[in-house]
Amino acid sequence: MIKPNHFYADLKDSYLFYNIAQKVNAYSTLHPDAHLYKMGIGDVSLPLCDAVIKKLHEAVDDQASAGTFHGYMPECGAPFLREAIADYYKNRDVELSSDEVFVSSGASDELGDILDLFSRDNTSLVIEPAYPAYVDANVMGGRKIVHVSSSSDNGFLPVPDDTVNADIFYICSPNNPTGAVFDRSKLKAWVDYANKSGAVILFDAAYEAFIEDETLPHSIFEIEGARTCAIEICSLSKTAGFTGTRLGYTIIPKELEREGMNLNSMWVRNRTTKTNGVSYIIQNGASAVFTPEGQKQIHDNIRVYKENAACLMKALDELGIWYCGGKNAPYIWMKCPDGMTSWEFFDLLLNEIQVIGTPGQGFGECGEGYFRFSTFGNPEDTVIAAKKIKELLKK
Repeated sequence: MIKPNHFYADLKDSYLFYNIAQKVNAYSTLHPDAHLYKMGIGDVSLPLCDAVIKKLHEAVDDQASAGTFHGYMPECGAPFLREAIADYYKNRDVELSSDEVFVSSGASDELGDILDLFSRDNTSLVIEPAYPAYVDANVMGGRKIVHVSSSSDNGFLPVPDDTVNADIFYICSPNNPTGAVFDRSKLKAWVDYANKSGAVILFDAAYEAFIEDETLPHSIFEIEGARTCAIEICSLSKTAGFTGTRLGYTIIPKELEREGMNLNSMWVRNRTTKTNGVSYIIQNGASAVFTPEGQKQIHDNIRVYKENAACLMKALDELGIWYCGGKNAPYIWMKCPDGMTSWEFFDLLLNEIQVIGTPGQGFGECGEGYFRFSTFGNPEDTVIAAKKIKELLKK
């Protein structure tokens, strides 16, 4: 008789964004003509840039001719894209070989799949508030999870101490949901601790393109010692609007070894067994992101999202409400007013002014009392939503 994976029974009953969708659907059923101001889920609203569209069209045309047709792609990524990504890292004085770059169908997929490299006996450390999939992927895999709480007292940027006892460290910077960014000294503390303890850092760099302050690291590999303890996972979803197109990449240095096993070689074996690679069309389009033209165009789009953030931050500043994020990240993490719980604040915004955000409690218990706004929405809607928030909370 087949045995299912009983660890699924340890998952919470429903996913955060599913709960939000249920509440929004119920409201829309009762108020079918209401316009909703969506600043909850982190989906982009601007189209792919012209440079990417041009390369996608070229790739589609290539598939129409026998001489340029592409079938299966290399499982670890097309050489032209792996090389372009490695060259991109040189802008941060990070030297990578192209075979340390692995092309994927997105960071979310990779953050779950990468756990194949590690024993179920390993303990994972999650700094909360955190992207819920970090926890859920480890629950599904039957791993013990250590939850490290952060707070406004440390800017939601904790550093390790001798009480930390885990094998896999999840670090997201710029952070989802808080928008906080680790500076070099704090990130170095995690790198040093991982090297000392033999742990491996899974560094989620999905939002690195939003960093304005150039004193802050975009990549963990800007930190000395990271090549022997870190894997970096990045995405074009927010960087270049690939949420519906799906492409990301993972960096595994060749120096990264544990118990005589090389994690780069292990991942090559994993990908060549479990995938047939990302489509030629999508990889060709992604290659445009790393050209000078593509970089200019995607940063023009990012600037629009930054203007959304500035609009929301101005409203919160005028209200005197504490928040972090916004400047170097596409998320704003605010303290709920008047001691409200995060779900109470969600209901207030939805029912009174039709603004949708994300309750902090869904990112871990220490997120209770906080609320996340995404700045990826329509600019006109953002202006109206900021005005509505300000008017509502002034009451």
